[in-house]
Amino acid sequence: MTTALPPPLPSHPVLRLRLAPRSGMPRPIDGAWWPRSYDLLAELPSLLSGLPRAWGQVTSVTVNGATWPAAPGRMLVSNQVVRLHRALAASAPHTVVLLAPGRGRWDLLVVPPDTTEEAAEPLMAAAASDQE
Repeated sequence: MTTALPPPLPSHPVLRLRLAPRSGMPRPIDGAWWPRSYDLLAELPSLLSGLPRAWGQVTSVTVNGATWPAAPGRMLVSNQVVRLHRALAASAPHTVVLLAPGRGRWDLLVVPPDTTEEAAEPLMAAAASDQE
């Protein structure tokens, strides 16, 4: 009698990110990110490493200061210094802004970490749709 072993868990959790198709027109939201926590120091490296190479090296990240706990002003991600900014504007509490010099700016909807999969999926799909 043999017992099937469960598949091994991935060493790194799968990045929950959906990006909108590239177009020539600017978009208010370029996709959606569903982090597993509000620990920016733990979550940001996987987000940045999962972005398309065409986006270039992101050197600045802005998050909503009321939503995300305090973090240092910069951190090292893949041997690159990334500046962290906390905006206090209430106009976009669930977004993160990524800047890459000479490449552009991308605004991602942040799905709150405690959102259920059933609620998160439609939000992510809508943010990544090609409907503007």
